[in-house]
Amino acid sequence: MRPTEKTEQSLAINFAEFRVGWRILILALIGIGTSVSVAPLYAFGSMMVPLQDAFGWTRGEIQPAISFLFGCSVVSIQITGWLFKRYGIRSVTICSLVTLPLAYLLITFNTGSIWQLYGGYMLLAFAGLGTMQVTWTQLVNLWFDVNRGLALAIILCGTGMAALTLPSLLSWSIGQWGWRAGYWVLGLLPLLITLPLSLFWLSSAAPLVQKVAVAEHADIQAVKLPGMSLRQAARSKRFWVCNLALVLAVTAMIGMVINTVPLLRDKGLSAADAASVFGIYGLSLVMGRVVVGYLIDRFWAPAVAFVVMMMPAIGSLIFMTQSDMHILMLGSILVGLGAGAEMDIAAFLMARYFGMRDYARVYSLHMGLIGLGSTIAPFGYGLLFARTGNYTAMLVYCVCAFALGSVLLLTLGRYPRFAMDDALVPKKNESIGSIHSAPGATQ
Repeated sequence: MRPTEKTEQSLAINFAEFRVGWRILILALIGIGTSVSVAPLYAFGSMMVPLQDAFGWTRGEIQPAISFLFGCSVVSIQITGWLFKRYGIRSVTICSLVTLPLAYLLITFNTGSIWQLYGGYMLLAFAGLGTMQVTWTQLVNLWFDVNRGLALAIILCGTGMAALTLPSLLSWSIGQWGWRAGYWVLGLLPLLITLPLSLFWLSSAAPLVQKVAVAEHADIQAVKLPGMSLRQAARSKRFWVCNLALVLAVTAMIGMVINTVPLLRDKGLSAADAASVFGIYGLSLVMGRVVVGYLIDRFWAPAVAFVVMMMPAIGSLIFMTQSDMHILMLGSILVGLGAGAEMDIAAFLMARYFGMRDYARVYSLHMGLIGLGSTIAPFGYGLLFARTGNYTAMLVYCVCAFALGSVLLLTLGRYPRFAMDDALVPKKNESIGSIHSAPGATQ
């Protein structure tokens, strides 16, 4: 249901779309977990000590490798949107699932140069450009409409899946065969799991695409989905308001994630207590992601986002003013709820406000700005701490950024209606899931 329509919205989950698109859901969940934007990040902690032992590098020398990955991802994700538009999502993604393992393999030929390591991580960003979140969120946005928010929430739990499984898997393999085995595992996961599933299941011939094809009396290969072009979106005030709001939220969230444990130690908590406080963040992140995904399908998404993004603002305020461990746990829960919602909300808002016509390039531009903010933010927080000797200035920024971002989203207004929307609204007793598509169909 679109919020501009005065129809009754059920709080129950409509499972028709899940019966049609469950393969896409599983594929996208695994795709995100093994993607170049997730797997190297959650594997990095397990790789750091083995690399240090193998080559004698300091941890300070090794850590910038991730910054090189993020920085190059800002560029590569823009290329992804262009390639999708020209060659189609299936072709680009399958090629990337072949080249990404090769890039991991090249890292294992390192002869001891730290710059060779940096170059390897830079190469990963381009070799795996078709595996980034834009791929999997676009697929889900095409296959799910009524349950779009919940479906996005489910697949974005792939980050949690990677965080849960990769450290143990890599630690075991490195213990057996040395540091190179860590990169072998990272390369084999997309090659042996995501690639075969993509060959069988990856399809953008979704019910939404087929409905447009029927309405336009056009071949499915030539379908133009409703929505804005990249140029139209870039000229839209809403697009930049949305970008500003979410960049503020993401940069604040990064500050909380990377500084919470040392902040808690400065408050006098032991290492074990600080880890316990921060550990509850992960649980609330997953919970927040699923709950918010359910809610934005049923209520106006900016209003849901306002409530959810105000929670980490309150959580940051708690961290700034309180020292009791139990109250700090509440703050960690509130921050986690907001962190779990941000990526769901971003993908959902881009699809609802700017349509699916040029989603890959619109979302890629948005994620490029998010990536730029994510690259710069840690340096800013480091500078603040160096000048003040404490985390108060960072927490003030986080409170203000979360609060301002949530208020800005309320200015987005109603979801727009694009050309062809009327043709896509299901008729009485008709479900969007009633049009089936062969799982192996290509774009």
